Amino acid sequence: MVMNIKNFFKKDSSSYNKEKLLIHDEKRNGCCIYFNNIRDFAKKAIEMGKNDPRKIIFSLKMGFALFFVSLLIFWKEPFPEIAQFSIWAILTVLIMFEFTIGGTLIKGFNRGLGTLFAGMLAFIFAQLALWAGEWEKVVWVVSIFIVAFCGTYLKLYPTMAPYEYGYRVFILTYCILIMAGNRTGGYNVAILTRLALIALGACICLIINIGICPIWAGEDLHRLVIKNFMDLATSLEGCIDGYLNCVECDESTNHSEYNGYKSVIESTSREQTLLGFAIWEPPHGRYKMHKNPWRDFVKLSSELRHCAFMVMALHGCIQSKIQAPPEKRKVFQNELKRVGIDATNVLRELGTKLGKMEALNSHENILKEVHETAQNLQKKIDNKSYLLVNSKNWEIGKPNIINNFDDSSNENGSSENLPLNFQSLSETAIDIRDLHTPQYPKDQLVTKSMLFNKQNHWPSCLSLLDGEKIDTIDEIETYLSASALSLATFASLLIEFVARLQNVVDCFEELSQKAEFKEPISVKS
Repeated sequence: MVMNIKNFFKKDSSSYNKEKLLIHDEKRNGCCIYFNNIRDFAKKAIEMGKNDPRKIIFSLKMGFALFFVSLLIFWKEPFPEIAQFSIWAILTVLIMFEFTIGGTLIKGFNRGLGTLFAGMLAFIFAQLALWAGEWEKVVWVVSIFIVAFCGTYLKLYPTMAPYEYGYRVFILTYCILIMAGNRTGGYNVAILTRLALIALGACICLIINIGICPIWAGEDLHRLVIKNFMDLATSLEGCIDGYLNCVECDESTNHSEYNGYKSVIESTSREQTLLGFAIWEPPHGRYKMHKNPWRDFVKLSSELRHCAFMVMALHGCIQSKIQAPPEKRKVFQNELKRVGIDATNVLRELGTKLGKMEALNSHENILKEVHETAQNLQKKIDNKSYLLVNSKNWEIGKPNIINNFDDSSNENGSSENLPLNFQSLSETAIDIRDLHTPQYPKDQLVTKSMLFNKQNHWPSCLSLLDGEKIDTIDEIETYLSASALSLATFASLLIEFVARLQNVVDCFEELSQKAEFKEPISVKS
């Protein structure tokens, strides 16, 4: 009995020690995870500063602005009220100070306009409150209701959306001015002191933000449009190479070489934000032209986005379940690749000239080569169109087809029942009967592995399960015809891309005239 009790306490103490060790290990692991998160956060913060040093400069400028404004706290004479109400200048700096000059100016405009109108109304209602005597509190309470109702209703007007922040400042400033004046009893002194401090904070904000390493939204918009040209060129090049090399669907899903078009399509909101800031910026640097070119930059990027939709469709062909056999792609390989090279050269040249702000050469057609290669591709499609359809079902070339027609139809001159007596361009180039196509005995069951080899072709990955078999030759021909049409789709999308380049070039020339791009340097041989 005594031994059983001792064993019980030994087991209890051992289990207690194990639980204690587990709790200790969990705490240690939790501390390690916590410190690892802090270390990763610090690494990412440092990396962010290295990638874009302007963020460090902006933070330093914000610190300097608040440093100078906070000195008002120690102001004593004259006007001791300045130290008491210095928080208004500090709040103005915090509200107005934006990353770009355009953002600062538009915030300052909204802040100044809202404050100005709030001060004017505060003066008017303050005088009315003083004249009202015993009804003073009723006047300023009713005035707050009227101002809040009018300001809130007007900011909902569609064209007032850019000034929504100004309406908020207007309502907030008016309420604070009226309440402060009611508390101190001196409406005029409270209103004038706060307006002066707001103006002082705005001036310090503008001087520091513009005077020290200014960050212009227009330059960011310019660089964004250039990046869109380069990303689209890389994406187009990658899609064509991937299609000709029969890249698997999984390999092209998240590869940056193929997905560059996504950044072009998704840049719309970024462009609109930068445009809203850039139009407020004064002429500066190499943008000293009288006419504001920023809307034309966005228009150019919009036309480029229409080309990006075509590249997205080309990428969809790579991910499609219906794939053309590699041997058919090789027939059009040279033409497809040449069109891709010339099109990417056009995009990169436009992007380079946009970066240099250099106009196109008026004596040369930048689209001449890509148009010629696109025409060659179209001719190749015409000559080899029998590879893109099931030519066995054509009415052209069927034997004894003329004998099937009634002689009376020829006598009546009816053109509807006349047999087709002109062959297509593809048939004149080569005899369809001489084509090498896979032949399978009718009594043989054909598996999907016999039809497709490198890439999963439809219907093997669409409707067939492992072990299923295709029983008829008609089904095989249907599948082969559908897969061949996917090649025609890819080629037609590429030709459409070339056609859309004309609109991009037209917008570029329009931008170069408005933005006064410099003339290209002609190299004399």
